[in-house]
Amino acid sequence: MPPGALTQVDDLAPLHKELAGLRQHIHQHPELAFAEHETAELVAGKLSEWGYEVTRGIGGTGLVGQLRSGEGGKRLGLRADMDALPIHEKTGLSYASIIPGVMHACGHDGHTAMLLGAAKHLAATRRFSGTLNLIFQPAEERGFDSGAKAMVADGLFERFPCDRVFAMHNHPGAPQGDFLMRTGPFLAAGDRVFIKIIGVGGHAARPHLAVDPLVASAAIVMALQTVVSRNVDPNESAVVTVGRLRSGDALNVIPTEAEIGISVRSFSAAVRALLKERICTLVNSTAESFGAKAEISYVEGYPVVENAADAVALAGSVATELVGKDHVTIEFPRMMGSEDFAYMLQACPGALIRIGNGPSEGGRGLHNPSYDFDDANLTVGAAFWSRLAEQFLI
Repeated sequence: MPPGALTQVDDLAPLHKELAGLRQHIHQHPELAFAEHETAELVAGKLSEWGYEVTRGIGGTGLVGQLRSGEGGKRLGLRADMDALPIHEKTGLSYASIIPGVMHACGHDGHTAMLLGAAKHLAATRRFSGTLNLIFQPAEERGFDSGAKAMVADGLFERFPCDRVFAMHNHPGAPQGDFLMRTGPFLAAGDRVFIKIIGVGGHAARPHLAVDPLVASAAIVMALQTVVSRNVDPNESAVVTVGRLRSGDALNVIPTEAEIGISVRSFSAAVRALLKERICTLVNSTAESFGAKAEISYVEGYPVVENAADAVALAGSVATELVGKDHVTIEFPRMMGSEDFAYMLQACPGALIRIGNGPSEGGRGLHNPSYDFDDANLTVGAAFWSRLAEQFLI
């Protein structure tokens, strides 16, 4: 196909108002993990209207819209996530969430709308030859037993084989419309640790008759600060963050139990295993040294997002042709965030791409009650997906 025939950003301009309306409707009606019923129906209805063969109920509320064109034998998967977060919105927007305590604080409304924009454009132009599988996924924000894992387990790639699969996530802090990517490990594996420290409760005035789980927990929290600094090779990257420490209610009572919650991030299987071993050993031994007992639930979450070199090369080429080389970073630094798209990449080679969402100051970062997706990205993202499909499916 001649380069001039490939999709340009301006080709999507006539769809901007429609896509913004779709995105803002989804934003106003957010749904949590595995409850994306209205969102899935909206997506399925649009895809069916545009000529896609739609299969619902994959991995719960997930769905795939499939479109074939020409005689080409290649198969491409493009994925968007649909779920929202349990956060109460504070944007004050006219299309702010009408569901108390639930909002699209991560831009999945935008991801869904971008892919819908590409779906409509590609159905109208048909400038590709092969099979296009548009994957709309639930429950990315769940943290464990998530939507991507459920869809893969439900036979996603057996039912809809793909030679490569791609996903895109917005990135506050990078200029709007810039593309960021990286070959190899891009986002970290994310594990969660739930710890209960069990002591012996008693009166605050008679601590010698109790075993204080708060004192043991405080020692554990401090000791955990050495796991990365003294156990992990300085050439590797890892994070151990204590995000929860809670116990007791009354000031004159030594509680019986305390809870510690930890987020663990890593980029390699060896470091991931090391972190688990050191955390469990340290927690148990420290609790025992205070006469307390530890109960540990170590939940392995999302794997490392590992981008295939050829997929990044293609995405980089497409983005450069679309927005210019000054707006594309091919080897963006690794990030400690996690993404369940990693499960799809374990089953099918591909890449996760980031698209700049503008400034992140003033509460506009991800998972913030003041966050909002930049609608200027709708046509840029849709054009990227369209051009990627045209260049892959030839």
